[in-house]
Amino acid sequence: MRLGSAWMSQTPAESGLNADRSLALRVVTMPRDTNPYGTIFGGVILSYIDQAGWVEALKHSSCTWVTASMDRVDFLAPVYLGDLVNLYSRTTRLGTTSVTVQIEVEARRRQTGDVVPVTTATVSMVAIGDDGKPTPFRDAPPGKVLHDPRPETSQ
Repeated sequence: MRLGSAWMSQTPAESGLNADRSLALRVVTMPRDTNPYGTIFGGVILSYIDQAGWVEALKHSSCTWVTASMDRVDFLAPVYLGDLVNLYSRTTRLGTTSVTVQIEVEARRRQTGDVVPVTTATVSMVAIGDDGKPTPFRDAPPGKVLHDPRPETSQ
């Protein structure tokens, strides 16, 4: 793909491809994000994944969301200084106190406009109350018993 007006044109989600996902975050990589080898630190990408999960969770409720877990993240391609990083999200599970979000990370190369897959991750976001404990952000579906399968911990 050549640079020009098409470079910033429709994303795959905007064009109808992968329509079940939506753009959660778009970031231009900067010098502060690079390691000594000229690529972006993996931890920077992990932070973006965390933020994209939060953005997706906010679609379901404006409560306080925290990241409970993130599954294995394997980097398939490096991200370079000046690349445009797009993070797409979709909800894959909607619980009573939590949301599971799939994040897809792509880099649009500054020099060529080529889009390359970088990584994917599944993030579990949990709604918490003022007491810092999980709290329902929606009612349970009819006929469902509210139950958190995690064992209680004494504090």
